[in-house]
Amino acid sequence: MGSKLQSGRKTLRRKKQMPLIAKHEQEQEQEYAGVPLFDSITKNQEKIKQDLGDSRDVSIRKLILNDAAQNEFLIVYIDGIVSDESINKFIVEPLQIYANEDNSEKITPDLLRNRLVAISSVELISDWGIFYRYLFLCGCMVFINGFDTALFAKVPGGEGRGIEEPKTEMTIRGPKEGFTESLYTNMALIRKKLRSPKLWSEMWTIGKLSQTPVSMVYIKGLADEKVMQTLRERLEAIDIDGVLETNYIEELITDQKWTLFPTIINNERPDVIAGMLLEGRIVIMVDGSPFALIMPVSLNSFFQAAEDYYQRFDIATFLRLLRFISFFLALLMPSIYVAIVSYHQEMIPTPLLLKLAAQREGVPFPAYLEAFLMEFVFEILREAVLRMPIAAGNTVSIVGGLVIGQSIVEAGIVSPAVVIVVSFTAITSFVSPAYNLGIAARLLRFLLLLAASTLGFYGISLILLLLLLHLSHLRSIGMPYLKPFAPFLASDWKDSIIRAPLWKMKLRPQLLAGNNRQREQVQQPEEEQSNDQT
Repeated sequence: MGSKLQSGRKTLRRKKQMPLIAKHEQEQEQEYAGVPLFDSITKNQEKIKQDLGDSRDVSIRKLILNDAAQNEFLIVYIDGIVSDESINKFIVEPLQIYANEDNSEKITPDLLRNRLVAISSVELISDWGIFYRYLFLCGCMVFINGFDTALFAKVPGGEGRGIEEPKTEMTIRGPKEGFTESLYTNMALIRKKLRSPKLWSEMWTIGKLSQTPVSMVYIKGLADEKVMQTLRERLEAIDIDGVLETNYIEELITDQKWTLFPTIINNERPDVIAGMLLEGRIVIMVDGSPFALIMPVSLNSFFQAAEDYYQRFDIATFLRLLRFISFFLALLMPSIYVAIVSYHQEMIPTPLLLKLAAQREGVPFPAYLEAFLMEFVFEILREAVLRMPIAAGNTVSIVGGLVIGQSIVEAGIVSPAVVIVVSFTAITSFVSPAYNLGIAARLLRFLLLLAASTLGFYGISLILLLLLLHLSHLRSIGMPYLKPFAPFLASDWKDSIIRAPLWKMKLRPQLLAGNNRQREQVQQPEEEQSNDQT
């Protein structure tokens, strides 16, 4: 559980707590940090134009009230981030109404905050570093001439993607809403699932240039304090120019850097995130990304889908077993074919062996080279479909799957059996709910093919043994990657390869919820006895 950070990382100092934006803030290493605001709106306007290069998306509006005190204001905000309608309705109009009432009182920052601005999230600031931090976080800044304090009003708005069904993990039964690129919208979706004051959120601003809000979400009393402290230290130690997606955070906080297997789950479904939080896990979300990071996890977690808990336990168990079998087929099927055809022909029934020999007659390449060639072609085809527009991608997938496969067989370059094996392997690699785990299987296939082409089943067994040793060494924020198989935890088997009935899963997973493992469970209903009399 100890946090062993990489040498050379620079620990960032915590900034003064700002209750509207974050619980923890990192001190910005910028030339305007700690510099006080001017008491002249003209000087402040010149400073903003100098720092931002007179950018056209920065709206700067000077407002002079027609009242006895001739109050002057400077309103600054970013177009597209805030709502222009809200600024006019809740800031400009109250000021104009105040001026029309023939008030002779000089407007002060406290008066502006407490009486005039009709927005709930407001704060007084007096520092240029905090000013720019708030300006790019849905902030409208109001300067008053004669005061070195500005008013921050949180006015979110602008264009953004609405809530829609996730494209990466679709379900037949269950909620259809998914995360968006807004951190605050995503947090609201989670709170709709978990309406409890024990749902806590801690925030950091990471990235010297991007100033990206990053949130760590957990349920107080369920999440392990040692794991949370480890994550806090790793997040505070990040020193990077920008964070544009959750993978930036994932690569910098993960335990093992050199492994093909993912040790952190990414997901864009609020119901999945809520379920993981209820087990005592911790979630990290990044503003600008619809994917949330879930930790700590085990290898078994990557085979669980949201729909497992929206179906009967027997159906969910069948589907989960299907995923495990498909993963091993996607990993081993081409190498097993190469090993049998090249070294272990005695394992093939005689009629099938004769058919394979007839198909391979005239093929110029050995079996392992056929498999390598077809796997490489399918990987190129898969990547081409992903990068092309949807309409063109569908056409390419049909042409690649039918025309190229049939043509390469008719040309005598590969045998039909290899095309069948590689095609079925490609299909099974998509069964896993976690896309990044499927990528690991795709890459390991080439290593297993190499071992099968040199040593047959002995080579496959050697690679699998090394792979098992590697997996037993992996940790996900301190948690063993092969839990509950190694270490063996009998109580956690109820939600591993199989999915037991909900009324049987009375305990939360071990190594996650600490001493608070007991779930509130409804007792299994007893069958009603028939009162019919003969």
